[in-house]
Amino acid sequence: MAISRLRRCMASSRQERSIHSGAWPATAHRDKRRPVEWISMKSARSRGCSRLVRAGVASLALALSSALSLGVQAQQSSTEAADGATPSLSLSARKVYEQARSQLVQIRTVLKGRASQTSVGSGFFVTADGHIVTNFHVVSQAALKPERHDLVYVTADGREAPATILQIDVRHDLALLKAGDAATRRFDALPLRPASRALAQGERIYSLGNPLDVGFAVMEGNYNGLVKRSFYPQIFFGGALSGGMSGGPALDQDGRDRRQRRAACRRRAGELSRAGELCRRVAGARPRQRTAEDAGLRRTRRAAAGAPAELTDRFMAQGWKPDTHPRYRVPVPQDGFMRCWGGSEASRTGGMDLERSDCVMDTHIFAGEFNTGSISVRHESYDGSKLGALRFAAQHGQSFRNEGFTRLRPDLQTRPQCRENFIDRDGLTLRAVVCMRAYKKLPQLYDVSVLVATLDQPAAGVQGRFDVQGVSFANAQRPAGHYLQAYQKVAPR
Repeated sequence: MAISRLRRCMASSRQERSIHSGAWPATAHRDKRRPVEWISMKSARSRGCSRLVRAGVASLALALSSALSLGVQAQQSSTEAADGATPSLSLSARKVYEQARSQLVQIRTVLKGRASQTSVGSGFFVTADGHIVTNFHVVSQAALKPERHDLVYVTADGREAPATILQIDVRHDLALLKAGDAATRRFDALPLRPASRALAQGERIYSLGNPLDVGFAVMEGNYNGLVKRSFYPQIFFGGALSGGMSGGPALDQDGRDRRQRRAACRRRAGELSRAGELCRRVAGARPRQRTAEDAGLRRTRRAAAGAPAELTDRFMAQGWKPDTHPRYRVPVPQDGFMRCWGGSEASRTGGMDLERSDCVMDTHIFAGEFNTGSISVRHESYDGSKLGALRFAAQHGQSFRNEGFTRLRPDLQTRPQCRENFIDRDGLTLRAVVCMRAYKKLPQLYDVSVLVATLDQPAAGVQGRFDVQGVSFANAQRPAGHYLQAYQKVAPR
């Protein structure tokens, strides 16, 4: 009976729609009024039909879900009977977490004299004497501004105690801490995997930490080898990472640490573990007096000073790519530890057509309030044949003048000191500007920028730029000269 009523209701609804789509709605719309009886009858019928349709749809959905549920249960029952067991949570992940739970800590940076935290990360014990390994960027505020910040570690069971920085490795983003209550207790240390036991491609590894400050967690992933084209060695970890897990360990299935993570925005790639090297310094390591901000800055400067020299040496040794432009030899670096991306843009208004190449490093050195230790190279090739010589010269010159050389705030870096000159490279006239900026808080380290434009064609040319960050004065001059000397004319084919 319910089905027959539902059919009559649906038929009546269709008839009503066909009637209402004729004279009644049109007249009512034109006269801005409708008969009260028409509205009330329509509403009554609609409410009755709506309730009946909803009841019918609900009954049908319930019947379908029941059938599907029975089918799924039957399939699960047959699968369980065939396999003899039901699927469960990852036993390996649960085992790894239970083994490492007592060795994990959350690292909090707090304002001195107040309980308010300014940043959080993760870490883990590496000795029974209370030594903790974490990332430098997790504790950078306390390292660079010790007069304003303190460190606190929190265990998985909620116990809190202060922590002190012993050593930092800015280049590899590592820090070694000492638990403040080490004199009164012993700690469960996390074992390190021997370097001689290399991980195989696809081997299961587990990242542990305190993501988003919501609690300790374990994340399953895979080892995918070292990141290609990376100057600073990194592991490609295929798995989920969240903010707050930085500094926590990555363990193999035996519960031994393989490496430490960087932040999740590093596209699932973590820093290669140097924890063992830091731990070998533990025997003689003692908390240093940090009575002023300068102590943390000196420590950071010493840690960051060695990497740029090696960076520039390797960059210059790899050479340039051939055949980068039909008219010039334009310096484009090899793909050893940089990625180059190109693009083109044709003018829609009869202006300049351009092609662009950008080569950048995916890694850098985190120095607290800024990044350094990186190289970038780019160039743009312009075709202004549709403009004519005068308009092209004006636009090309404006593009050159639009380049900026200020990277950091005035309290972190000096204003750029620049020198402009015209250079003859075997018949190729170049307009070149070289600018240097000194770090105010990292003395004897500089950024250098080189801007170049070709001037031999009336309506076409190339503009290039080269930037090196965080190098000594001598190491700034060498790569700058190396870049300028790479520009040459190419003989017509």
